[in-house]
Amino acid sequence: MADRYSQPPITRRDFLISGVAAAAALSGRGFAQTGQPPVDQNPIRRRGTGLRGLDEARASPGLTLFAPMGDTAVHLIDLRGMIVHTWHMPYRPGLYGYLTDRGTLFFNGQIPNDTFLGKQPFMGGAAMEVDWNGKVLWELRRPDHHHDGRRLRNGNVVLLCGRELPADIAKRVRGGRPGTEVDGKAMWADVVVEATTDGKVVWEWRSWEHLDPEKDVIIEVQGTREEWTHANSVFEEPDGNLLVSFRNISTVIRIERSTGKILWKLGAPPLGGQHAPYRLANGNILMFDNGPHRLDHTFPYSRAIEVNSANNEIVWKYQEAREFNFFSPRISNAVRLPNGNTLINEGSFGRFFEVTREGDVVWEYVNPFFGPATQTVKLQQNNVFRVYRYSDEEIAQAQSQN
Repeated sequence: MADRYSQPPITRRDFLISGVAAAAALSGRGFAQTGQPPVDQNPIRRRGTGLRGLDEARASPGLTLFAPMGDTAVHLIDLRGMIVHTWHMPYRPGLYGYLTDRGTLFFNGQIPNDTFLGKQPFMGGAAMEVDWNGKVLWELRRPDHHHDGRRLRNGNVVLLCGRELPADIAKRVRGGRPGTEVDGKAMWADVVVEATTDGKVVWEWRSWEHLDPEKDVIIEVQGTREEWTHANSVFEEPDGNLLVSFRNISTVIRIERSTGKILWKLGAPPLGGQHAPYRLANGNILMFDNGPHRLDHTFPYSRAIEVNSANNEIVWKYQEAREFNFFSPRISNAVRLPNGNTLINEGSFGRFFEVTREGDVVWEYVNPFFGPATQTVKLQQNNVFRVYRYSDEEIAQAQSQN
C-alpha cells in the first residue's frame, strides 16, 4: 500500500517549471519512461494534469477519493494533489469505490463476460468491501451487475443489474433508432436487486413492471435501442427508500422499498442523461445533469443542480457562464461538502473541481492516470465515474479498519 510517507515529494517549483512535464511527474510517468514524443498525442493529458489550482482559505479540507477507470487502483489525494494512500484492487472499477460509514472501502469491480451487458464499459460483476490495507472482507459476484452497488444500512447490498426485456414489452418501447436492438431484436432493461453479502436475493424491483414503455421513452432520437432504461446510480435515503437514476430515459425516481411503488419522478426537461442523484441533509436532491441531449436547449452542456423534490424546482445550480465550457456527456457526479461548497467531477475528462455557492472555483485537479495500458496513447482515457471527499475523522476511522 502506498501512503504519504512513501511518495517522492513534488515541490511547487517542480510543478511550475512545465505544465506538461509536471503533470507527467505527478502521474509518476515522465516522457522518457513512456517513450512519448515531445508533443503528447493524448489531447486531454496535453492540456495539463494534476493540481491545477487551489484557494486553500475557501476550499473544504479533506482527502479526495477517486478510482481511474483504466486502472485497478483507488487513490486518496490531499488538496495539493499529493497521493496520501492507494488501494490496489483485484479488478478495474465497475465503476467506482467509496468509504462506508464504518470506514471500509466499498468497491464495485469489473468482471467482463460474453453477454451484451458483460461486454460494455459500464459492466460491473463484483461488489466487495476491503479494509485500509486492502484485505477483502467479503466479495459478491453477479454477471448481470453494472454501474453501481451500495452497502445498505441493514447490512445487505443493493445492486443495479440488467436483464433482457420480455419481447412484448420491448416492442412497445418508444424512441431510439429502429433496428439497433441487440442482434437486431433484443432490448435490455434494469433490475434493482437487494442481496446479502453472500449473494442471497431478498428483494427485487423490475423496471418494466413500474415504468411505462410508451411514456418513459428513450430521449435521444439518435440513441440505440439496445437498452431501454440504462440505470446508472442507486442511493438509499434516510427512510430506507431508494433514488434511482436512468440515463436513457433522462429520469430519476424514488422507489418505496416496502411496495415497489414510484413515489416521486423527475424527467426531461429539465434533466438530460443525469447521474448520481442523492438526498442532501436539507431534503433537496443534488445531481450531475450531463445534458448531452437537452429537450429545452439548442446545444449540449453540463451542470450540477440541486432540486427541491416537493415542487421539482431547481434551487441551486452550477454551470459555466459560457455553458459549453463545462461538459461531460457520460458518467460524473457532484457532492455537497461540509462548508457548503460543492465538489464536481467532470468525469469524461477526469477533472475534479470545487465551487462555492456563488460558483467560484476554489480547487481543481485533473486525474493524471491514463489507461488502459493496452490502448494506444490517443485512445487512453483518464475517466473517473465518481469522486468523494472525506474529513480527517473519516480517514482516521478508515485507518482503524485493518
